[in-house]
Amino acid sequence: VFGVLFYSTETQTSIKGDNTLYNRIFSISDSNESIVPILDQWVQQGNNVDLYKFRSLIKQLKSSKRFQHALQMSKWMSDQRNLDIIRSDYVVKLDLITKVHGIEHAEKYFNDLPKKSKTFQINYVLLESYAHIKSVEKAEFHMEKMMKLGFVKSLLVYNIMLNLYSKVGEYEKMNTLLEKMDEKAVRPSKVTVNILLNAYATTLEINEMEKTIQKMEAFPDVEVDSLSYIIAANTYIKAGLIGNALEMLKKSEELILSEKRWSSFGFLLTMYAHLGRKEDLHRIWNLYKSSAKVCNTGYRCMVGSLLKLNDIVGAEKIIEEWESGVNSYEFWIPNLLLAAYCKNGLLEKAEIFVKNAMENGRKPYETTWDILATGYINANQIPKAVEAIKEALLVRRPSWKPKRDTLSACLVYLKQQGDAKETEEFVRILGIPGHTSTADCEGLLDSMYKEAEVEKVNEMDGDVWQLDPLKLKRRPKHLSL
Repeated sequence: VFGVLFYSTETQTSIKGDNTLYNRIFSISDSNESIVPILDQWVQQGNNVDLYKFRSLIKQLKSSKRFQHALQMSKWMSDQRNLDIIRSDYVVKLDLITKVHGIEHAEKYFNDLPKKSKTFQINYVLLESYAHIKSVEKAEFHMEKMMKLGFVKSLLVYNIMLNLYSKVGEYEKMNTLLEKMDEKAVRPSKVTVNILLNAYATTLEINEMEKTIQKMEAFPDVEVDSLSYIIAANTYIKAGLIGNALEMLKKSEELILSEKRWSSFGFLLTMYAHLGRKEDLHRIWNLYKSSAKVCNTGYRCMVGSLLKLNDIVGAEKIIEEWESGVNSYEFWIPNLLLAAYCKNGLLEKAEIFVKNAMENGRKPYETTWDILATGYINANQIPKAVEAIKEALLVRRPSWKPKRDTLSACLVYLKQQGDAKETEEFVRILGIPGHTSTADCEGLLDSMYKEAEVEKVNEMDGDVWQLDPLKLKRRPKHLSL
């Protein structure tokens, strides 16, 4: 199995004849490589610049978290004098500048814009950016400016600030802002209520949370939300009030079908797993499948929930079910099962799974190889771990790094082996400037991880978490980026 896994001789071929702009841009996987020459060449070859398609491409690049390339495309568009750039293009560009270069560059871009372009939307995005970096002072100052421009009549602005105050623990400011909303007759929405419930979850203010829910249920202008009950259940779980939590989860179940908010099923699965209620877990799963087409995220939640209950066999069945009907194969779903295999000493099963997937044309992620490498380290099979890390490095995203402990064990092993050629090749693949050997393992590791955070294999492992209502709501259409 090992030989086939790491030394496949299958030739990779590219699709010939497909020369669309999309394929040209997405063929560039390195974010450090500019796509501007591709755009220039596209025009030089006599192709039209379809702004609708260009904006769609930028959106797709953002969805793929290729913010650098999305920004290059946005800048290229604004540099073309013959193109009709509209206000929403400025909004998108500001958002991308924030993501790629940080808030100071975003502020400069915003300040340099003509006054007529400083619409509510672009002011809102800048406020969002301040909230994202938890800069209370800058967010408050910008909100004051928006207020003078008459932009703070919108509930969106108040929700941004309430959520920011909740995240940084400034609960008195939340109360003050709620009073301002009351004075200006700005009615709260279910998102506002969920932000408050999240704050009570953090401080475990059960009485205040219950009062808010009672008001919400009695207030006709605020629609009751399944997410509200999920947040309340989460709070009760943290407080050890399991009976109350189950009551809230039941209420949430009753609303999901009418809301058609299928993502809430994922929260229910994870929470029932956390409570150890396997029967409820399967009941919700069957309800989910009978109500909607289950997306990849839903399968991931179910697999992760079963593994939380140490049900590897059950997780295997869900993976088989998913593979039988999947349109978009995403390795982060089986990664959960592979991690469980490795944790439980089932390395051969993990190897066979990856081998079969590759034979069926699936491409393991860098995290897949990292999971295998960690399993090999724990089983003291260091040579296999070295090969797995090599595979990970060859397919990695630019910002990705393997687990430090796993990489450290590989470097120490290579140093002990004394094979200069193999060591040089391994360090070359690592791509750390100024390092060509493993003579100073700790120095090499420090260089690699000085600004990096190791990725978690499973971000949603069933533990109780804090929900962010602003991330879970649909973004208003007029602010769609």
